Amino acid sequence: MITKEEITAAYQRIQDDICKGLEAADGKALFEEERWEREGGGGGRTRIIQQGQVIERGGVNFSAVHGELPKKIKDAFQVENQDFFASGVSIVIHPKSPWVPIIHMNVRYFELDNGNYWFGGGIDLTPHYIIEKDASFFHQQLKSVCDRYDSSFYPRFKAWADDYFFIKHRNETRGVGGIFYDKLHAGNTALDKDHLFAFSKAVGESFVPIYTALIDRNKDRSFSEAEQQWQYIRRGRYVEFNLVYDAGTKFGLETNGRIESILMSLPPQANWFYNYQAKPGSLEDQTAQRLKKGIDWINA
Repeated sequence: MITKEEITAAYQRIQDDICKGLEAADGKALFEEERWEREGGGGGRTRIIQQGQVIERGGVNFSAVHGELPKKIKDAFQVENQDFFASGVSIVIHPKSPWVPIIHMNVRYFELDNGNYWFGGGIDLTPHYIIEKDASFFHQQLKSVCDRYDSSFYPRFKAWADDYFFIKHRNETRGVGGIFYDKLHAGNTALDKDHLFAFSKAVGESFVPIYTALIDRNKDRSFSEAEQQWQYIRRGRYVEFNLVYDAGTKFGLETNGRIESILMSLPPQANWFYNYQAKPGSLEDQTAQRLKKGIDWINA
């Protein structure tokens, strides 16, 4: 059976491969790395890329932390005096162009010293302007990854993503969704631990080919000042979700994680306008009208 040391090493390789792929796709900027240690046990590698030809700011973070569970989490898990281990890779990319979408991915593993474990993660897309052929491509690629392991995964995890990446106070989805899953283990899936780990790796390894294709399709499109202002408004929605609802942000803060690494998901600039209303029939309005749960993007 796979060990936490093997999982940690594999997630580090995924971080390395994604950074190389993003540097190649950008063609200018390189990642800067900062290694950090967590008080209480473990640490990680924060890698940030900025002011590139394609990427305005992005982060590809790896962490492997351990120690005693904080009281809040012990209460939530209804356990006493448990030590934990958690490792994962988390990515958020904010592109320069409003035609290239924001993308987020996370793969993670968690275990308690009583032997309980689970995998979580997912990948989702937040376009500034929804391009249906891109959304269809994105979802088809994710379905292909899921179907290699369990044909029930894509519809189950797609619906989970629709529900999770939802800005309740706006009554809108963050973007076009993707897949999201949490607390997967041998007891609630048809896969054993080794195959769940293989699935987790496959999700991580899908990132570069999927996002590179989306970059190549859209990076050379020109855009206006008005279109960039819409991009900043859409980024504002992204910030609202991450600061109000995101479970990873909350977990990082509650386990005394490194604040700079936790908040690397925020864009370099985001705007808010009071009671902003897109012009009816505009491309902005068309995107706003598609921020809904339950859309079959593959066949859109």
